[in-house]
Parts: sequence; structure tokens; C-alpha cells
Amino acid sequence: MQLDTRAQTLLKALVERYIADGQPVGSRALSKISGLDVSPATIRNIMADLEEMGFVSSPHTSAGRIPTPRGYRLFVDTLLTVQALDESMLESQVQPRLQTHSPQKIISNAAQVLSSLSQFAGVVLTPRRESVFQQVEFLRLAERRILLVIVSPGGEVQNRMLLTECDYSPSQLTEAANYLNQHFGGKTFDEARLYLKNELRQLRDDMTRLMHAAVDAGTDAMSDHGEDVVISGERNLLSVSELSSNMNSLRKLFDLFDQKTGLMQLLDMSSKAHGVQIFIGGESQLVPLEEMSVVSAPYEVNGRIVGTLGVIGPTRMAYERVIPIVDITAKLLSNALSHT
Repeated sequence: MQLDTRAQTLLKALVERYIADGQPVGSRALSKISGLDVSPATIRNIMADLEEMGFVSSPHTSAGRIPTPRGYRLFVDTLLTVQALDESMLESQVQPRLQTHSPQKIISNAAQVLSSLSQFAGVVLTPRRESVFQQVEFLRLAERRILLVIVSPGGEVQNRMLLTECDYSPSQLTEAANYLNQHFGGKTFDEARLYLKNELRQLRDDMTRLMHAAVDAGTDAMSDHGEDVVISGERNLLSVSELSSNMNSLRKLFDLFDQKTGLMQLLDMSSKAHGVQIFIGGESQLVPLEEMSVVSAPYEVNGRIVGTLGVIGPTRMAYERVIPIVDITAKLLSNALSHT
């Protein structure tokens, strides 16, 4: 349902006031801050409509209303006025922290910068390692059990176990390994995957399945090194009452940081889009708390997106301030990593 201008104005005023002080907003306060020349009764009617549409809710202890995840989503998508931060001042705060020759240190410092500027948690999904291989070999261990041996260009050897759908003879395994080595030795598993997906329809299905399995396992093997997600400032979230008000919320919050799997999925999703993305709790299974939001943006190395960074905080965060912080930090991180 389309909101009219008055309803949008009131919702914007309510969200901004709630973000500022964390208290439910009543009709009397809205009549003062919205700038609308309407009666309190009209405001009450509009707020009742907004509640019925799921944009606001009424806590049991108050006559005022607070935004719902759906209300926040409408606010950040269509009603938000992003602050015109002094970019040069922000850059002067971020850039010196990213001037080091160690990519790992640059990424760690970027997470710390995001945390200190937002006063929430800063997070960076690290670049995936280039999964370049020099050669692969298949060793049949038992029926439908194959050992994949991967040799990197530097001579490092990694092994992965493959459980296949059908049994392969030694000659078939040699044929598949020779094909991969001949066409993709010295290239990445991602390049091999793309080729297999688009060009190998004429190959026998069973051989294609084997090579797909090898490419997937090889990508995982080459990406297993190092920390996947760098997080800074988790303790800042303990001072946010909405996130630490009960043990269940705290448990979910620290499970997120502990396991990191859902966080990586979420950040990986945002790397597939351009610009700043906002994930609001209650909308996505990837955000475990209704009271939590993630503001993220992808970053690049030499023009290619390699990872994502962001701020984790409460849904009641000052999005107009956090969005430019995330956006500018992503650009400066891209620049710093491209010149290391």
C-alpha cells in the first residue's frame, strides 16, 4: 500500500526521534516535530493506519509507538536523508590508519576504524585467496572415495577427500586429471568452474560431475587459510540496551561472532551488489536479532570486488551517519589494498 505524503512525514519523524532517544513516540510529540499543520486526532488516525500496515508498533508499557523492521526498511529505502559528512575530514581520520604495507594489517585497521567511528562493531570479510593450482591428481582409495591432491604454483600440497556418486576407474581418474592440468594448470579453480559450466556440455556427464566436485573441493582447500572475518568492537554492543537486554539476545549476538558462518553469508551476499547495503533484523534469517542491523559495502582490489566491510549495530542506529562512514571506508580500503 502506498503511503501518502503526510504518513511518510510522520513515519520519518517518528523513526528519527526514536533513533535519537530510544523512547516510544506519542502523537503529541509527533505534532510538534513533524511540522504538519494537522490536529492530534488526525495524527492518531494516521499512526493507527501505520500500525495496521506493520510500519510501527505499540509497546505494552506506553501509549507511544516505535518503528518495526518494516518501518525501518521503508525509512532507509525512501525517507532517509544521508548526512553530508565532511568527506575530507572523514578521510583524514581513516586514511592514516590504512597506510601500511601489510594487507592483513590494513584490513584489521579498517575494522577498528569502522568500530571507533560508529561506536558499534566493525567487520571486514577478508579477500578470498586466489585459488591458483599448478596441477591436480586423483587417487582412488575405495569405491566412490577419491583423494584429490592439489599442488599450488609454489609447491604446497593439499589433500581433499571426494565422495563421488559413481565409481571411477584409474584410467578415468587419469583422464580427468590430465584434462584439468592441461587446460587450467596455473589458473584458478574459479576459471575452471566457469569453463566447466559453460563449455563442457559435450563431455560425458559422469566425468563432468567428477571435475565439478574437484573444482569445488579445490576452491575450499585454497580458501581455508587465514581468518575469514575480522571483527572489532564487539564489546561496544554490550552497551546497547536493545541488544543486551536479555540473555537470549546476548547469546544470539555472541553466537554470531563466535560461529561467523551466518555473518560471512550475509557479507558475501552484499559483495554481489554495488554500493552500500542495509540488512535489518526481522527481515532476513541471516540477521539473528530483530533489534540488529548491518550496514555493508563491497571493496575492491584493482577494480575487482574481493570482499565486504560493514558496521553491526542496533536497528536504532543513526543510518544517515553510518552509511557514509561505511561507504568512504570501503573506497579508502580499496585504494589502500590496490597500492600494496
